[in-house]
Amino acid sequence: MRPLINALFAVGLLLPALAFASATPQQVVEDTSHKVMDVLDANRETYRNDVEAFTQGLNEVLEPVVDFDGIARSVMTVRYSRGATDEQMQRFIETFKRSMVQFYGNALLDFKSGEITVLPANNREPRPDRASVDMQVKANDGQVYTATYTMTDINGQWKVRNVIVEGINIGLLFRDQFAQAMKTHNNDLNAVIDNWGSVVAKSRDVASQEVQQ
Repeated sequence: MRPLINALFAVGLLLPALAFASATPQQVVEDTSHKVMDVLDANRETYRNDVEAFTQGLNEVLEPVVDFDGIARSVMTVRYSRGATDEQMQRFIETFKRSMVQFYGNALLDFKSGEITVLPANNREPRPDRASVDMQVKANDGQVYTATYTMTDINGQWKVRNVIVEGINIGLLFRDQFAQAMKTHNNDLNAVIDNWGSVVAKSRDVASQEVQQ
């Protein structure tokens, strides 16, 4: 089951890497999903032995088109962010971003994709600045995995705001785990930020249990 979970999260990280103003959400996802895997395939062994190079390389790909700021604030929710200082908010955003890149990146290192099919953006989103893009990845073993990206238009550029992998809403999963961590640490935001790595690990275990059900 562990290889399956790694593959699920790997699919969730096949994110667009190069954005251009005139691109549709589908084009952004499709064109650059392939580029992400091309870059990883070219540097896979180097990345296995150099964590910092791996984190930096993958972050350079994801930073331009993933709304880490918006995702992190959504995970924290207004309930907790309104009491956070600017320094705490920024520290959480940076911690969140780094942990996500490392966590999902480690899954990607062990995942070699086959065929990638990206469908046109659908009209499930009620707002013109939002779009949903469905993607299917057929792995080399024939297994097909699905992911749905929630894209948001920020100043004319489409960015990823959330992803649903095999029915698992990643944003909602981390939001629930953040709230639980605040309870565990008696609403000490600094403690939650300092121990965010354990929250990520727990979220992975929760996702694994949901898949097995």
